Amino acid sequence: MRVLVTNDDGFAAPGILHLARAVHEAGHDVLVAAPDTEVSGAGAALSATVADGRLVYEPVELDGLPGVRAYSVPASPAYIAMLTGLGAFGDPPDLLLSGVNRGANAGHAILHSGTVGAVLTGAADGLRGLAVSLNILGEVALNALSTVDDETRHWPTAATIATGLLDWLAAAPDGTVLNLNVPDRPLDAVAGLRPASLAPFGQVQMTVAEHGTGFVRTALREREAEHVPGSDLALLAEGYATVTAVLPPVRHPTLEPPDDWRS
Repeated sequence: MRVLVTNDDGFAAPGILHLARAVHEAGHDVLVAAPDTEVSGAGAALSATVADGRLVYEPVELDGLPGVRAYSVPASPAYIAMLTGLGAFGDPPDLLLSGVNRGANAGHAILHSGTVGAVLTGAADGLRGLAVSLNILGEVALNALSTVDDETRHWPTAATIATGLLDWLAAAPDGTVLNLNVPDRPLDAVAGLRPASLAPFGQVQMTVAEHGTGFVRTALREREAEHVPGSDLALLAEGYATVTAVLPPVRHPTLEPPDDWRS
């Protein structure tokens, strides 16, 4: 299969390299197109840097993946997904993979995730997609979201599990979106793979740390709420990898405007 691999951490992030390598070694035709810098939290935003009306992207070489086409693109992952679907980088892909993200994308907070936003955008054109994230907070402290110890992360665990789901995803209906979260531990230490609901909250929340005249400073803190049984965050805390089917925006089946809307 022809597989687009993108992310929101940027083309130089370790997660995308491990994911692209695993998919390539599984025998698939891999195209890597990812933002030229980190754009976490972009959701499904369609943003890009253009010059004279042109979006200028650059070919890059990924370590250990000679011959795999890869591009650094000054755009959000959703924009990249849309461009790829339109044939900007050659024939449109059969599948879209986004990740491996540094940190879980879980709960209703996936609304803000650039990792998930890419696959939701692809789904709008019927493309099947899988967002892949490595849970970090479940294993270490909040400050471990930094890149200092990226080399100690278990990126291959997430990449291996994601690659094992590709045939399943390919057989799913058009526009299927899956969200995979994986514990940051060796593959043989993962308790299993479970379907999960979205927790009613995210793994972290934004707080106002300081504000004054004309300025505000925000901070992130880990939520201390009790986990909902069967949710992605609860199962991650138990050492399971979780997969959740996410519906792209659809018409509500029972929502109808009132007849007397003019009054």
